[in-house]
Amino acid sequence: MLPIDAAAHSSRWRRRHPVDKAVLGLGLTLLAISLPPWPGAALVLLTALVVLLGPAGVPRRRLWRAYRVPLGFCVTGALTLLVQVGGPGGFVSLAGDGPVRAGELLLRTSAASLGVLLFAFTTPMSDLLPRLVRAGVPAPVVDVALVTYRMSFLLLDSVRRVREAQAARLGHTSRAAEWRSLAGLGATAFVRAFDRAVRLQAGLAGRGYDGTLRVLVPEARVSVRFTTASCALLAALAVLTFVLERPLT
Repeated sequence: MLPIDAAAHSSRWRRRHPVDKAVLGLGLTLLAISLPPWPGAALVLLTALVVLLGPAGVPRRRLWRAYRVPLGFCVTGALTLLVQVGGPGGFVSLAGDGPVRAGELLLRTSAASLGVLLFAFTTPMSDLLPRLVRAGVPAPVVDVALVTYRMSFLLLDSVRRVREAQAARLGHTSRAAEWRSLAGLGATAFVRAFDRAVRLQAGLAGRGYDGTLRVLVPEARVSVRFTTASCALLAALAVLTFVLERPLT
């Protein structure tokens, strides 16, 4: 199980309905991309951090490990706005308004990423996917997503075991050995994936599979109080943004 999935299953909000957490987490994401970068996205980023580390109870180290990957993409995208191609400054030169635009983009994307992580760190996929059928998503699409979700963990576990076996047999002692081990790892994962798929199909057929995967979904109700508080928080952030709005320069 991936760390973010383990955190979602042990979250304080594990038993809350996904709609409650979607209103808050995805609402913060929408505010981050729709409000002015300053101070709107900055307020959203701060609020998401407070909620994640406070009420949601996400460990700081686990949050940073998950956040640093999208943050790297955010920084990379912002750096491209610092330069311009062509113009009087030469083929490549510094953009006049590059720092301002880069800062705005970085604020928006980093805050939006935290909003998505808030939902991901508190909502296991096993709770979300079965409920999508009630939301109008075709059942076969949900079934494929459930199977893919399950198979991904099995394949990751297989890859981990193969790498450990290769390391125990000195398969990573040199560059040539690394490449041979990598090729063997890819081939083994490919074969095991097909083997898992065949066994899964046989198992479903033996259990009378009729085209629909039926799974138990934990009972949960949408909390009117939680949803109302989330909407009030989102509205307060929007109002505070327009009250404090100032140019980034």
